[in-house]
Amino acid sequence: MKREIIFQIEEEPEGGFIAKATGYAIFTQADSIEELKANVREAVDCHFGEDEKPALICLRFVKEEIIPA
Repeated sequence: MKREIIFQIEEEPEGGFIAKATGYAIFTQADSIEELKANVREAVDCHFGEDEKPALICLRFVKEEIIPA
C-alpha cells in the first residue's frame, strides 16, 4: 500500500479547479476548493480498493505566472 497520493491542482481560466493525480489516471474538477477536496476523496475511493487506498492525499497547488524578461 502506498502511503500517499499526490494531486496537482490548477485553477482553470474559465473558473473552477482541476486536479490530476501524479502517476495515476485520476482526474477530477470542481467550482470550489471544498468541492474539489470532496471530489478528490471520492475519485481516490473509486480508483483503489479498501486495502490499496493511500493513507494520505496531498494537494499541490500549481500557479503559473508569466513575467517579462
